[in-house]
Amino acid sequence: MSLVEKVLSQASRTPSAVALVAGDGAELSYGELRRQVLSVRHGLRENGLRPGDGVLFSVRPSPESLVLAIAVVAAGGCVIFADPGAGPEMFTARMRLARPRWSAAESLLYAASRLAPVRAYARRRGLLLPNLSALDVARHVYTGRRLPGVPAGALSLNGLLTTLPAEPDSFTDPDAPAAVIFTSGTTAHPRAVVHTGASLSAALGLLRERVPLGPGDVVHTDQLMLGLPTLASGARWSLPPLTGSAALFGEHLRQRQATHTYCVPVRLAEVLDAATGPLPPSLRHILLGSAPAPAGVLRRAVAAAPHAEVLSVYAMTEMLPVAVATAADKIAHVAGGETGDLLGEPLPGVRVSVAADGELLLAGPNRSPGYLGEPPSPWLPTGDLARLDASGRLVLLGRKKDMLIRGSFNLYPGLYEPAVTALPGVAEAAYVGVPDPEHGDERVVLAVVAADPAESAALPARLRRELPGIIDHDALPDTVVVLPRLPRSGRGRKVDRAALRDLVNPASR
Repeated sequence: MSLVEKVLSQASRTPSAVALVAGDGAELSYGELRRQVLSVRHGLRENGLRPGDGVLFSVRPSPESLVLAIAVVAAGGCVIFADPGAGPEMFTARMRLARPRWSAAESLLYAASRLAPVRAYARRRGLLLPNLSALDVARHVYTGRRLPGVPAGALSLNGLLTTLPAEPDSFTDPDAPAAVIFTSGTTAHPRAVVHTGASLSAALGLLRERVPLGPGDVVHTDQLMLGLPTLASGARWSLPPLTGSAALFGEHLRQRQATHTYCVPVRLAEVLDAATGPLPPSLRHILLGSAPAPAGVLRRAVAAAPHAEVLSVYAMTEMLPVAVATAADKIAHVAGGETGDLLGEPLPGVRVSVAADGELLLAGPNRSPGYLGEPPSPWLPTGDLARLDASGRLVLLGRKKDMLIRGSFNLYPGLYEPAVTALPGVAEAAYVGVPDPEHGDERVVLAVVAADPAESAALPARLRRELPGIIDHDALPDTVVVLPRLPRSGRGRKVDRAALRDLVNPASR
């Protein structure tokens, strides 16, 4: 059964239960969710959406975006996630590869990408938007009220919602593409992951096996990875506001009596900073993902929610999820003097291999079939360097592309950063290399954030005394720099190493 079928089947069984709570507190029942999805599905097909049609999707997380995305897949279409804010050149290259037949966007984005005054306003704030209305597509769909700039003949989501819902006579092929997600690549060679209904269903099924969900549970997150299995299980998905503060996130956990939440680690740290007390006792599971979870954040989470299971999820866009580790195991791994970041035991069905150069290779039913426009391969090269410990658990050693070269020694930041971050007084740590003009090697800089800003001045000297006892001699930094925060990018709030390199490199100032 495909993911869409699972959600609609669950909605049939519990039509009166609340499926979704929006950022503003508005509620949507399972029965109404099903009605809206089937109405929009029928309306899309009546207006020409054909099985296999790609739909460029530029709608921020909301009940409306969820209904539209599920309806597109239920109608046989494929949702294409390509950030319009990536810049006109990258966006154009991505569209050339994906070739969407439809476009769906918020009316505000159509206006902002077409009207000169609005585009100029966005440009002054560093946002270069493509003209979505000029895309060579068959149809446009917009959400929200109609604004100047919405293409003539565009379909309104509100209008589609009034379509008489039609029960599906059959569902689409589970092996057909359901989602295209652009990840890496360049303007010349963009890259996009293709997921089918079957691969997504397998992925979300694995997560539900490890993190039980069911009626009565409340999941507070804006992440589809946890939100969709929430709906397939009959639980309640609580969405935070798009621009809500960390304090409001924590308040919603309490007000809505959340039982589960998913955050990127830096967001959870912000929530804990803003909290006036422990996290609500209703929480049973706290999931962290999209970036490495430092030991300091894990300890704080355990202390703030001793009643909850704190889990770190290792996943990739190409394969969701791969492994799960408990906070206790990750903290014990570091405390025991082990190197690298413990990822946990691979989930059932996930196959693991380590290449000769140490790169982690993955396969399994939850893996994406491949990349758009590229031939499939039996194994997924992750770009991560890893090993298996004596218990069969994955340990991350670093990213191949982050490797620093110091003479004959290859330094992988991910191998040492967890140990540095686990030291008292260190909130965050990241290695970067700065070119040395004299000898050509890289000068190794360790950037840290002090747990207590008042201790910032003394931290470099203390680290130079303590680091020789916990990391290899060749991995000792040439320079230790204390920053108020590490630069981050993307929804995962990962460390932006290019920006960090510029911050700590005198030559770039």
